[in-house]
Amino acid sequence: EAMDQYGLSDDWTLQEGSSAAMGAELKKAYDRKEPIIITGWTPHWMFGKFDLKYLDDPKGVYGESEDIHTLVRKGLKEDLPGAEKVLNQFYWETSDMESVMKDIEEGMGSKDAAIKWIEANKSKVDQWVNDAEKGNGENITLVYVAWESEVASTNVIAEVLRMQGYEPVLRQVEIGPMYAAIASGKADAMVAAWLPTTSKAYYDQYKDDFVDLGPNLKGTRLGLVVPAYVEIDSIEDLRVE
Repeated sequence: EAMDQYGLSDDWTLQEGSSAAMGAELKKAYDRKEPIIITGWTPHWMFGKFDLKYLDDPKGVYGESEDIHTLVRKGLKEDLPGAEKVLNQFYWETSDMESVMKDIEEGMGSKDAAIKWIEANKSKVDQWVNDAEKGNGENITLVYVAWESEVASTNVIAEVLRMQGYEPVLRQVEIGPMYAAIASGKADAMVAAWLPTTSKAYYDQYKDDFVDLGPNLKGTRLGLVVPAYVEIDSIEDLRVE
């Protein structure tokens, strides 16, 4: 759509591939200081590893920024008030998530990367657990979709809940079943609701059957991205005169 809107189809070819393949191509070009254009999104580990910039999108093809919300099942506040309070107070920045993602991408285990971040950010974690009642070994089931961002956030909040005396159970599912699990009470919480656009259909379908605790991260973004050394600033600059 961006290629059509900006009149790029005659001069550029879109090469599709996996996230891993895109990352490999980016690294190869970056190491050689060669130009490359990719579809990028934040939070993502590549922004912690490379100096990148978004191209301006004056036509608004890629839409506005989104937030990531925490959703919990109905009744969690009454059943596990301490865990619900931690989840309600959970909030961090894009750079925090990207730090965890970068460690995982470079080979660290998800749990170890989460613990590393927690140990380096005790003051922020203290705000999440402030005045939250300790658990006594109760299970709390967290569902997530296998996006790099959600692997990072779910493991971090799981380890914080473990520190508070709860026993987190992590369950990886597809995006639709993730919402269904919270709505039906088969899972307790998720920290992976990208709103208002990405997850709109699922959110609207189940919104009467869960509790939305609000954003745990604000300002996600999607667009065309280039290394900072590439001397263009807008998608419009890609047009060949």
